[in-house]
Amino acid sequence: MTSSASSRPEDENLGIGANLAYGLQHVLTMYGGIIAVPLIIGQAAGLSSADVGLLIAASLFAGGLATLLQTLGIPFFGCRLPLVQGVSFAGVSTMVAIIGSDGTGGLPVVFGAVIVASVIGLLITPLFSSIIKFFPPLVTGIVITTIGLTLMPVTARWAMGGNSQAADFGSMANIGLAALTLVTVLLLSKLGSASISRLSILLAIVIGTLVATACGMADFSQVLEGPLVALPEVLHYGLPQFRFAAILSMLIVILVTMVETSADILAVGEIIDTKVDSKRLGNGLRADMISSALAPLFGSFTQSAFAQNVGLVAVTGIKSRYVVATAGLILVTLGLLPVMGRLVAAVPTAVLGGAGLVLFGTVAASGIRTLAQVDYRNNMNLIIVATSIGFGMIPIAAPNFYNHFPTWFETIFHSGISSAAIMAILLNLLFNHLRAGNSDQQSVFVAASDRILRSRDICELNDGDVFRDGKLFDCNGKEVPIIESDESHEQAPALRKKRFEQEH
Repeated sequence: MTSSASSRPEDENLGIGANLAYGLQHVLTMYGGIIAVPLIIGQAAGLSSADVGLLIAASLFAGGLATLLQTLGIPFFGCRLPLVQGVSFAGVSTMVAIIGSDGTGGLPVVFGAVIVASVIGLLITPLFSSIIKFFPPLVTGIVITTIGLTLMPVTARWAMGGNSQAADFGSMANIGLAALTLVTVLLLSKLGSASISRLSILLAIVIGTLVATACGMADFSQVLEGPLVALPEVLHYGLPQFRFAAILSMLIVILVTMVETSADILAVGEIIDTKVDSKRLGNGLRADMISSALAPLFGSFTQSAFAQNVGLVAVTGIKSRYVVATAGLILVTLGLLPVMGRLVAAVPTAVLGGAGLVLFGTVAASGIRTLAQVDYRNNMNLIIVATSIGFGMIPIAAPNFYNHFPTWFETIFHSGISSAAIMAILLNLLFNHLRAGNSDQQSVFVAASDRILRSRDICELNDGDVFRDGKLFDCNGKEVPIIESDESHEQAPALRKKRFEQEH
């Protein structure tokens, strides 16, 4: 049964059946991403296919535990929001570089660097959680929009087949399968009931997989090959090794991860319309860091929130953190039951690509909706939005753009999300906080902007209202208070009551 007594939207409990269905939908959405990192790292380290399989199982297990910590929370750890945790892509290039520079396979050095850098990240969490005041709708809107846009190349590759080395990569069969899944999502969203509409992503993936199987495009023959149950081994790859250069490189990755996680926490708070203060942000970052510090013990890597699942929250409207906690339980189960992991892995990537177009596009649309709340009149906000989003698109449009920059710089700005977030914060500080030197008409773009009035402002005016000397007076000559937009929702009812009493 649905709990209606919750004071916050994320605290609603939809019941076991709904939690399982919507939780599985979250797992299918992020499964390809969570297994990609251990696949890449395992191949770079020259591991056998059996050991790569253990890396994948460990990443599923660690991601599930991290998700449970983030969603359910304990004192000082976990933001208690619907955020799925998993292996972060931010550190892939750095970890591959560490492995390549080490003659012994490199994984113990990678694990040691992740542990130390994550502990340092845990210690500096209070600094990061204090920056929430620098994330107004202007900045969060930019970051949310960029998250959606930076995920578009991912869904395009999925729709083409996922493996660029495969002979059928980009074939009409793969793209057609993705298109079929997309159309199914849209039809279920339009024609189905509310329950079917919310499960449209999961149902479309199932239908797409069935069609792919009928057409010979899905292979489930290897699902039963290998062990059915496998407990995660602690320190299977040996004791961690601690080397200064590797730790320093990984610390930069941790800083980038903290920026991205902060953005995801604020984004999901905006999407589900719940309050995220500095305390809650700090709890979320601490959960991120402690999960990253413990993950190497099981054979996994840095953990962070998955942006694609933020899109799923937006498109389905399911705000319950218990749904995502159930997804965490499913991930833990997949980590303990490799046979289930192989079953989910057999879902054709092209099917995920069709669903991803809606998911990731919804993230960008949510960001645009947030940016619509921003005031662009006679300020530099338009330029801040344009520059920040453009800066965030550079690594997407030209992935090799930063190849000749210093390694630390490339690590930070190779992510479009962190690029846009850093630029938006800095420009917002420069133009909206450090106002010294600002002019009334700060750029040709601002000067050329059309003069606009919002319809809701006009609706507040009455017949006979006039402006004199910057003040608004009604038809009886009484001054009408003018308040800032941020205060309007809180103060407007009291002001209307006072005005009514004066008139009557």
